[in-house]
Amino acid sequence: MNTSNIKKYAPVARKQFRDAVMQKLTTLGIEADKKGNLQIAQATDLGDQVRYGQFSLDKSLISRRERLVKRAEKQGYDVLVEHIAYTWFNRFCAIRYMELHGYLDHGFRMLSHPTLKGGFEVLDHVPEVADALGLDKARLVEMKLAGDRDEELYRELLLAQCHALHGAMPFLFEAVNDDIELVLPDNLTRTDSILRGLVDTIPEEDWEQVEVIGWLYQFYISEKKDAVIGKVVKSEDIPAATQLFTPNWIVQYLVQNSVGRQWLQTYPDSNLKGKMPYYIEPAEQTPEVQAQLAAITPSSIEPERIKVLDPACGSGHILTEAYKVLKAIYEERGYRTRDIPQLILENNIFGLDIDDRAAQLSGFAMLMLARQDDRRILGRGVRLNIVSLQESKLDIAELWTKLNFHQQVKRGSMGDMFAEGAALTNTDSAEYKLLMRTLALFTSAKTLGSLIQVPHEDEAALKAFLDGLYRLTVEGDIQQKEAAAELIPCIQQAWILAQRYDAVVANPPYMGSKFQTPDVKKYLKDNFLGYDKDLFSAFIVRNLELSKNGAQLGFMTPFVWMFISSYEELRSRLINEEIITSLVQLEYSGFDGATVPICTFTLQKDHVADFIGSYVRLSDFRGAANQGPKVLEAVSNHHCGWFYQVTSESFKIIPGSPIAYWINDDVRKKFHNNSLLKDSTKLKIGLQTGDTDKYIRFWHEVPFLFKSEKGRWVPCNKAGEFRKWYGNLNCVVDWENDGARIKTCKSARPQNTNFYFLEGVSWGLITSGLPSARIIPQGCIFDVSAPTLFSNNSLEKYLALLNAKPTISILALLNPTLNMSTGTVGLIPDLSGAANELIIKDAIKIAKHDWDSFETSYDFIRNPLINNAFNDERLSEKYSSLRMEWMNMTSEMQEIERQNNEIFIKEYGLEKEMKSTVNIQDITLQCNPIYRYSNGKNYKNTEDLLLNDTFGELLSYAIGCMMGRYSLDHEGLVYAHEGNKGFADLVAEGAYKTFPADEDGILPLMDSDWFDDDVTARVKEFVQTVWGEEHLQENLDFIAESLCLYAIKPKKGESSLDTIRRYLSTQFWKDHMKMYKKRPIYWLFSSGKEKAFECLVYLHRYNDATLSRMRTEYVVPLLARYQGNIDLVNDQLKSAESGAATTRLKKELDGFTKKFNELRNFDDRLRHYADRRITIDLDDGVKVNYGKFGDLLADVKAITGSTPQEA
Repeated sequence: MNTSNIKKYAPVARKQFRDAVMQKLTTLGIEADKKGNLQIAQATDLGDQVRYGQFSLDKSLISRRERLVKRAEKQGYDVLVEHIAYTWFNRFCAIRYMELHGYLDHGFRMLSHPTLKGGFEVLDHVPEVADALGLDKARLVEMKLAGDRDEELYRELLLAQCHALHGAMPFLFEAVNDDIELVLPDNLTRTDSILRGLVDTIPEEDWEQVEVIGWLYQFYISEKKDAVIGKVVKSEDIPAATQLFTPNWIVQYLVQNSVGRQWLQTYPDSNLKGKMPYYIEPAEQTPEVQAQLAAITPSSIEPERIKVLDPACGSGHILTEAYKVLKAIYEERGYRTRDIPQLILENNIFGLDIDDRAAQLSGFAMLMLARQDDRRILGRGVRLNIVSLQESKLDIAELWTKLNFHQQVKRGSMGDMFAEGAALTNTDSAEYKLLMRTLALFTSAKTLGSLIQVPHEDEAALKAFLDGLYRLTVEGDIQQKEAAAELIPCIQQAWILAQRYDAVVANPPYMGSKFQTPDVKKYLKDNFLGYDKDLFSAFIVRNLELSKNGAQLGFMTPFVWMFISSYEELRSRLINEEIITSLVQLEYSGFDGATVPICTFTLQKDHVADFIGSYVRLSDFRGAANQGPKVLEAVSNHHCGWFYQVTSESFKIIPGSPIAYWINDDVRKKFHNNSLLKDSTKLKIGLQTGDTDKYIRFWHEVPFLFKSEKGRWVPCNKAGEFRKWYGNLNCVVDWENDGARIKTCKSARPQNTNFYFLEGVSWGLITSGLPSARIIPQGCIFDVSAPTLFSNNSLEKYLALLNAKPTISILALLNPTLNMSTGTVGLIPDLSGAANELIIKDAIKIAKHDWDSFETSYDFIRNPLINNAFNDERLSEKYSSLRMEWMNMTSEMQEIERQNNEIFIKEYGLEKEMKSTVNIQDITLQCNPIYRYSNGKNYKNTEDLLLNDTFGELLSYAIGCMMGRYSLDHEGLVYAHEGNKGFADLVAEGAYKTFPADEDGILPLMDSDWFDDDVTARVKEFVQTVWGEEHLQENLDFIAESLCLYAIKPKKGESSLDTIRRYLSTQFWKDHMKMYKKRPIYWLFSSGKEKAFECLVYLHRYNDATLSRMRTEYVVPLLARYQGNIDLVNDQLKSAESGAATTRLKKELDGFTKKFNELRNFDDRLRHYADRRITIDLDDGVKVNYGKFGDLLADVKAITGSTPQEA
């Protein structure tokens, strides 16, 4: 089956069907306004007809129209539209399936024609179809002969077909005079009919298997599902949010290892085994286990007594597979083939769902399977046990009186039955009490579904009552029939939930507590405490309650329950009270339809200690297409490498009892024989400020005093990206007076403060990939996002342990989610004593050198391309030398990590399972381009990108020297104070002797050479100063060529200096924003799109006179220059001698005019802000300060989060 056709068609069909239904409702005077509010048109009496707006309706149809109005008022307009649309969609899908399989009694196609595209075969055989459907043949033939009444004729035939199917499938096709018939869409025989997509888009071969119905439904609701996922889900949206069509191989695995296993336990030599490819032969058990299993295994089983339940049956995929297995069982026992289908449907198969649509399709799928085996099944009056759970919103007083169950009202007294104040009778009867307590359970049935607990002791009474109701639908009077029909759904669903089953198989709904409504949360806490983390967890426990002792169960769920602490109680229940018979853990992307990683597993209800279960691990096989075949391979070859057999008891050895079936005995011994990190070290959660924006900054935003005791800000470790050994020290936190400001915040938690400023080993609480640990130097506070380990022993050894490959694998089994809490890390066996402390110190040294080679480190010394001594050098050679150094660092780190892995692989005894090699992309050095550019990007040449970025960083450093942030005469930061205070003193002291810093901290960043202190001119000066005059042009060429590798595209005929200028004008700001994570230190003042004037201002040198100086020294003079150029070009235009010259000059004039006008507007705004003498407080951070200048600055919204405000 090609599901891509269905995936494309079904969501479009939903919109088409909804639109068609809304159009039809409009003709009945039922609409909604633009806000979705229901609008009911007033009726105008026209004799035999009633008019609603522009449309008329025959008076005989008014009662049906009124029923629709009542439904709209009760449910809401949109719910009504959705219900009618999916009802007709389901009916058309069912008829399409039946016509292609020849299951319609008259034998002709209803929705299509076998040879005429766009035709309808039934219109070619009106007499035969009319006879088969019991219609007035003469009248219909007359309509056909008229030649212009095909639409009317087709509608009558189609509705008659629906009536005919009502007897076999009342859950899908209503009886005559159904109100939904009024909303059968129009224009069904036209070429643009809603039927055409169903017939033409999905090829006939895709309808061969009944599973097509489930796929149609899954994709029909897909858009609604996408709309509600990630939100708190309302009751009416739970079906869309939780319905998931289970892949066929998983369905086979689940059913064959539950229903099939139930049979094979009693009859191990059965031929059934050869018909079940996904059945996993149980492991050889010890004699003690065999004896216990024998005690709970029935000595014989009657096929008719096997009860199979899917409590969240959806469109019936699991139940259809159960039918196939049960059919094979019946056949093995010699039952007649034609008897088997009805026996299975009425005795063996039970299904529940909260979604009416899904239950309809599930019932249809079962009947279609049965129809394959018994051509008369649709006429046998089969009573299915597949129901959509209904809420008990019934008028009990009226129904009980009408039901007259105990004949309390005598025939002939019906006129007095509903007299005002008439008292109910027989309310003390067992049936009435049963009815009342049963109805009370189902007030929230559409929300709680099969989690509703009906007492098992009511099963017999419910069955007897149900049989009585069915009897009344046949033998009772009209009142009794109506009342019984209304009560049957509620009593039937209660009876199904009161029973106990031999096999329960489900793909239960997944919905974490974050997305549950308050009512659902309360119900789960009241009834499934400890299993209330997710709906699926509660469903597992509820399904165990629905099972007989010794019963088999099968589930497909997220695999988080296998590992994380939130599900420890569920694991404990399954390990200590039940039997895990088998489990298949899918690869992360192993199921296209799920948004979470999945596992599928089977249980036996009972506990047998030391039972050996079978496990299949598909983690190494990426993609959905690989999962099923690899399971089959594991089933047939237990030595494949991904098949495991272990006892549940072995899971208890590891704290938290994760279902770590694949680890070897040596690893388990390490847990058993060694202390855990939680016992041998101090694992601490750090500072929670309660307001990150208010109390935490990047270190470059604030005055550089945080490394002294005088400062308000102190270094803060906030974890950060995937980086090992050292680094990610970007932030500072407001800890003045021991965090006095933070402590005023109600949501702040300054916990474990006695560990602040101590050296430790830290990692990220949330990881997007592999975990990574780093040494944190003394003097840092650690944030809640960076849990930290402290110890009096060698921290290097603990760092070695945490970064070792085996430990990372252990962490994955302890918690496969992205959350690496102290609780998880604390469960790691302390094998740190095996570490080689010397090589780890080298790793830290290399990582620190790498981190400090970039100006985003507060321990940055100078750009790595620059030596202490300035000599005539070629930058190309300088870069080659630097690149070789970086490659050596990377290689040395790779070897250190390999050795470290080797030590701990040996220590864990994992030599056969794991290699010590380290992928180059996991060497977390910025100088390693394969790591640096591995975040979801696929660059053709990372070397080119590294070269490009290295020279972009050189220009950034050069600008830092121009601004006075750095100096060629001193290492590290030179000026990072506030308000330009003390800068003149530094100049006087000769801090910038070799390369003078800019006088005012304002650097024009222009696309032309307008100013002497233009950035481009000063870059040339910088290159000449550092690397000399001899190779100046060659060096400028190399810089320009490097920048054109990625940042900008090369431009033919452009000089190197102009290329550098173009980079500075168009790309530098973007790179600066990226480098400083949208908290820039050089602020870009920009006149606008025309770039008439742009300049950089160093935030640490900004003061209240900066804008005035910008205006007087740069903007006003530039306005005069633009005006001069305009005047000059105007003069040249007067004497232009050719058309080409005129065109060129007009273009120049247009450019100068646009820039002049833009700059004049900018000057007006700049003057306004300059007059206000705005001050900034660096303690407030860039986000706050950058927003004080309206739209004078570039990218205000990107930095502040809001659009510029007018002054």
